[in-house]
Amino acid sequence: MTAGVGAGGSTRGFTRGRRLRSTAALRRLTAQTRLAPADLVLPVFVKEGIDEPQPISSMPGVVQHTTESLRKAAHEAAEAGIGGLVLFGIPSEKDAVGSQADAADGIVNVALQQLRADLGDELVLMADLCLCEYTDHGHCGLVTPAGVVDNDPTLDRYAAVAIAQAQAGAHVIAPSGMMDGQVAAIRRALDGAAFQETPILAYAAKYASGFYGPFREAAEGAPQFGDRSTYQMDPPNADEALREVAQDLAEGADAVMVKPALPYLDIVARVADAVDVPVSAYQVSGEYAMLEAAAANGWVDRQRAVLETLTAIRRAGAGTVLTYWAVEAARWLR
Repeated sequence: MTAGVGAGGSTRGFTRGRRLRSTAALRRLTAQTRLAPADLVLPVFVKEGIDEPQPISSMPGVVQHTTESLRKAAHEAAEAGIGGLVLFGIPSEKDAVGSQADAADGIVNVALQQLRADLGDELVLMADLCLCEYTDHGHCGLVTPAGVVDNDPTLDRYAAVAIAQAQAGAHVIAPSGMMDGQVAAIRRALDGAAFQETPILAYAAKYASGFYGPFREAAEGAPQFGDRSTYQMDPPNADEALREVAQDLAEGADAVMVKPALPYLDIVARVADAVDVPVSAYQVSGEYAMLEAAAANGWVDRQRAVLETLTAIRRAGAGTVLTYWAVEAARWLR
């Protein structure tokens, strides 16, 4: 061994790792995790009966769109090169069964028709499939007189909504209600309606998280009684996530999602290691709001912190990240 050179190629205190970090270009060249605009999906809210976009107080920079402002935002997203959009709708009228979710003139279905006509296949249009934004009680399914979410009748509603969303132009159906058997019911319905080629992105490991608060303002879908702890996953449980993922894949899911992202990076990593399908992670509203608040107070460098969190989610194993920063981050990355 040459004098002064130790194992690992270090000399005079410089390690191999440090030498490869010495310039920005070297750091880019040797980065193990890459973040690209196409990895990002933008969640968007579209609301019926408003004349102009409505700011969401707990999510600075995010709005409830009109159909026209959504069309403009979608064009900007396509120009930025992101992978797609996922749509959430807020109807003018709600009822116990969420009838506007599968109505031909329902707000999301109208928006999907317009976006598909505008953009064709330029962006992947994902339709979130749940009933919480559409029901007057705010739960993700039908409820019994005792106030319990009734699983099997809810599956019938999900099947009808999936067909309506596919007919409206959704490229991907993304069920998020966490009902038992939802993927199988949706797959049967899509196949039976001649949408065999429409994939399902299952919210397979969706936790009953404390980070959803701002979303519930944005989607106007907070439960009017109780909470969702009986059907969403319990935060202490990790092995259960793998069982939920395996079940959704057995039922016909084409890709799976973990939600939230940053508090569940261990789950993202375990799922990514366990499956051979695409894995997504949703950087949820509370994650967004916390970082925006810290940046507004000057406590963190906003751009650096945003990109660091997105990179962390990718590093954990997510191929796709749903994030409210999708378009802005994509512009930084180009």
